[in-house]
Amino acid sequence: MADYKAVVHYGGNDFFIGISPGGHALTMETNGERGAAASPVELLLVALGGCMGSDIVDILRKKRERITDYRIELHGERRADFPRSWKTIRLHHVIKGDDISEGAVKQAVELSNTKYCSVAATLRPTAEILVTYEILQEQSARGSAAS
Repeated sequence: MADYKAVVHYGGNDFFIGISPGGHALTMETNGERGAAASPVELLLVALGGCMGSDIVDILRKKRERITDYRIELHGERRADFPRSWKTIRLHHVIKGDDISEGAVKQAVELSNTKYCSVAATLRPTAEILVTYEILQEQSARGSAAS
């Protein structure tokens, strides 16, 4: 079992400084009107994207897929009642690359969503997580011959 320790310091004026277990500092803000830093709830949404994204890149790399660009678009809906937890989170993976296999992407997305992403597993008991993907094929210079 892994044991992690993080620290969050109140910095005043509705700012908090989080120190990750690896010693990295991150500014958070709880004044939603100012918008000078991400809120803790926003960071949870971003953490889900980062968790799934890292799984998918790793799986596709092992399958020798050549990714040239990748982004994850996340849309979340929170409940109206307190504690206003996430109700639904939609992740849309947009993967660009040279001759990317749809089967490889489908498997990578499914494995991350159902087996590997610990952030999704943590959120899933109360949030519905919906995942889609699209592949943008890119022609490689290797595949074309000069006339």
